Amino acid sequence: MDLTGVLTPIPTPFDGRDEVDTDRLRSALARWLTTPLTGFVILGSNGEAALVDEDESDRVVAAARDVVPKGRTFIVGTGRESTRAAIDASKRAAALGAEAVLVRTPGFFKAQMTASVFVRHYTAIADRSPIPVLLYNFTAVTGVTLPVDAVAELSHHPNIPGMKESNGDVTRIGELVAAGRRGFSVLAGSASTFFEALQAGATGGILALAAVLPDACTALFEAARSGRHDEAKALQQRLMPLARFLGSTHGVAGLKAALTLIGYDVGNPRPPLVPLDPAILPELSSALALFEEAAGHVAS
Repeated sequence: MDLTGVLTPIPTPFDGRDEVDTDRLRSALARWLTTPLTGFVILGSNGEAALVDEDESDRVVAAARDVVPKGRTFIVGTGRESTRAAIDASKRAAALGAEAVLVRTPGFFKAQMTASVFVRHYTAIADRSPIPVLLYNFTAVTGVTLPVDAVAELSHHPNIPGMKESNGDVTRIGELVAAGRRGFSVLAGSASTFFEALQAGATGGILALAAVLPDACTALFEAARSGRHDEAKALQQRLMPLARFLGSTHGVAGLKAALTLIGYDVGNPRPPLVPLDPAILPELSSALALFEEAAGHVAS
């Protein structure tokens, strides 16, 4: 499958009773479809997948698939702590129309998560998944790191076409690109180092910031791919404060607050996560106002 361009992880809306709100999800997706984004990841880390039960997961995937047309990449997060559960979630996602699944590393039993364990885990999932399986490394969330040598071995599986690397370590991205088989795609997961990741060989990115600034993130990708490095580097610098705000600093709460400010009705995070402190909203609003695509929508 084609794993180039800029995709974004879609936040999962919840209503005032803490129920998944599929109507708001459909509405938000309809607006994202007017942007140049290559595709979408449903139930990724920023989709609060770890806080959503299996029945809710299926309803979210079905609702999103109803809106997202063929031609836009449609990926579903199916990472679970057990291999069996990840296989089951991947099969259900495929039946609901997913084109690929994104499977985070299990991390509860951190000390036992060795390279060989990861290879067995992902091989079993890829063997039984009806659709392609993307590896997903995000140490800040899982507390474990998928070793480069494990990625190198797994890249030769015919049903594993690529991975998402969210650590933001550009040196590691270069190592992953070099270690993988020819044609194995590495997607960057950190907007803070997106330009550098592209320079290191990443084929694109799955960026939370792209949900807020899809035009700017896509412009950076196109400039870098076309060799307009000074333009891409300057745009990376402009994006850096917001990338950090929505990433390591405030996470899901920051992302949902930013989207609310520009008119996306995605609600608040699900407890135990809490909404962004209102005292921080003016800072966020000022940062968004620096970008024309957001400035015209910033809610007062």
